[in-house]
Amino acid sequence: MHISNATRYTLGVCAAVTTLVGCGGSQASLGPREPMGQNAMLAVRPDRGRSWMAPDAKKDNLLYISDLGTADVYVYSYPGGALEGTLTGFNRPWGLCANKAGNIFVTDQSGSQIREYAHGGTKPLATLKDPGEDPGGCSVDPTTGDLAVANISTPGSDPGDVAIYKKARGARRAYKDPGISYYEYCGYDNQGNLYVDGMKESDFAFAELPKGKTSFVNIGLNENIRFGGSVQWDGKYVAVRDYEANVIYQFSISGSGGTETGSTPLDGSSYAVQFWVQGSNVVAPNADSANVMFWKYPAGGSPTKTINGLTTPWGVTISMAG
Repeated sequence: MHISNATRYTLGVCAAVTTLVGCGGSQASLGPREPMGQNAMLAVRPDRGRSWMAPDAKKDNLLYISDLGTADVYVYSYPGGALEGTLTGFNRPWGLCANKAGNIFVTDQSGSQIREYAHGGTKPLATLKDPGEDPGGCSVDPTTGDLAVANISTPGSDPGDVAIYKKARGARRAYKDPGISYYEYCGYDNQGNLYVDGMKESDFAFAELPKGKTSFVNIGLNENIRFGGSVQWDGKYVAVRDYEANVIYQFSISGSGGTETGSTPLDGSSYAVQFWVQGSNVVAPNADSANVMFWKYPAGGSPTKTINGLTTPWGVTISMAG
């Protein structure tokens, strides 16, 4: 039985606090390692405070980080790292992504919805319903503005799907791939092809939904990925995260095959499932060590900057001013 990133992390938190509050249920195989840092002791608690943003935030490039521990999204200047604002009112803010206009999308996993915000804005421009779904990663098609959301699962732990919203706010259509049992993250390339990772039973799975098509092409990668994370087009290649190996791999995709062209080791990362590549930098939240780190991309290695003071940072995206 596959346990998704979402369930794996939640069960890890449960294991950390079971002697204090009790979690119930039977033990399960949780994968390579569970996050056991001090942030794992914090329960998800929606922040009832108001969203706020610094007056000049809209003029800056902005880094958005979702935090499962506080159920908020924190906004920092990029690359400076100064706190510029906070978005509140979520249940479980999970995946983040941005479009060419700088609008931000936040998938609310427990709320079964996706919210869209303007660059530096505090009130949603739109709220999309994802009825009965468990939304995870998201991505925006740069050629059409369509929004794709990887729904990890549906009620009763049935296999999920990939929902695509026309021009981000329009009609919703769901797509399924027989080769994927649980969907995790997705990413469009510059041509509008959508790449999705997840699991088929206990094995990593990867697929492409070619632009204009309605059926997935299952893709075999020539690198053994154990636990996949974010998927993003980096300007040349499709970048895929293996968070057990603490590496981002770059792949050239042709037909039903993917050939590794390089790799980016994220030294010091700790349960960093999601990442965001912005030019010559990559940023990833460390859920297990309550911080966010920057690395050179694609070189990787030692981090060049660290933002501290979070609880369980999870999702990440960057919105460029103008």
